[in-house]
Amino acid sequence: MVKNCYVHIPFCKQICSYCDFCKVFYDTGYVSSYLNSLEQEIKKNYKGEVLDTLYIGGGTPSSLSLAELERLFSILSVFKRSSSCEVTIEANFDSITKEKLNLFQLFGVNRISFGLETTHQWILDKMGRQLDLDDVVNTISYCKEIGLSNINVDLMYAFPGETVEEVVEDVSFIQSLDIPHISTYSLILEEHTKLYLDKVPSILEEEDAKMYEVICSELSNFCHYEISNFAKDGYFSSHNLCYWRNREYYGFGLGASGYLDDVRYSNTRSMTHYLQGNVRYEEEKLGLRDKMEYEVILNLRTKWGISKSQFFSCYHKSLNEVYDYSSLVKDGYLKEDEDFLFIPEEYWYLSNEVIVRLLEEEVV
Repeated sequence: MVKNCYVHIPFCKQICSYCDFCKVFYDTGYVSSYLNSLEQEIKKNYKGEVLDTLYIGGGTPSSLSLAELERLFSILSVFKRSSSCEVTIEANFDSITKEKLNLFQLFGVNRISFGLETTHQWILDKMGRQLDLDDVVNTISYCKEIGLSNINVDLMYAFPGETVEEVVEDVSFIQSLDIPHISTYSLILEEHTKLYLDKVPSILEEEDAKMYEVICSELSNFCHYEISNFAKDGYFSSHNLCYWRNREYYGFGLGASGYLDDVRYSNTRSMTHYLQGNVRYEEEKLGLRDKMEYEVILNLRTKWGISKSQFFSCYHKSLNEVYDYSSLVKDGYLKEDEDFLFIPEEYWYLSNEVIVRLLEEEVV
């Protein structure tokens, strides 16, 4: 049964130079039409399950006006939610207000994820972002004041020209906010982004690896529970864990992805098509081997790794019947205990290579 749902709000007040997510410039006329189409998509596809997580992402959901947010929340009120449902919304500091935060809480939002990325002005300028550090401190303080204390802040690193010392300064500032969750992302120069089109060079891999190592060291007081995510006890992202545990989920909105009834799907990224009701863009029907492969790829992103008993329960095959991972264990790139097979943290930076090697050891 589906217990998780993602809703995409594509609007942004500015388009960041590194962003490859599905987004469009904020336009109040488009917002109204978009929300109408979103409502129709949800009515057509939601089957009435009780949700354990609801994630409102973007884009920048906080770029919507108060009236538009009220309309959005009215649409989303159709979802049945468990008593412990985690309701997350993404926000930027330059588009958030106390009134919006109060409205979030009124709707039942109990987790908020802020895009900060960096504290250094020269990098912000290159990114095309605006940030006032006093606003950051005051906003976080107000969130805690009204009881919205389950807070994530995003950090981006490996920007060309950035130093390890600047990364440490960013981490130190975020830690000073006394929040329970931090997500970290190495800059990837995706095609069609401004940075890519401007031919900005990537940093050297060894520099990227050093920054990752330093971030992990600086955040040693957090639980490093997924390759890019750190949290205090009790503050793991339940919604993101549904992805990494290969659970099914709804995906609604422009460019959203979902996983239902053994089908992974993506919605159109064309606003014109979406507003015309031509929502679905691509579907992938998964066979048994596909599902097992996703299980491996996603589970190994976490500190727990793959549950061998859960794998057998789902696929009626032992993990070592499907993949011969003995050499990876012998070489230390994988470890196992009575139930779990996992990548030790010292090799998380090489996780992609470890996973590819494991998949190549599929037993025919």
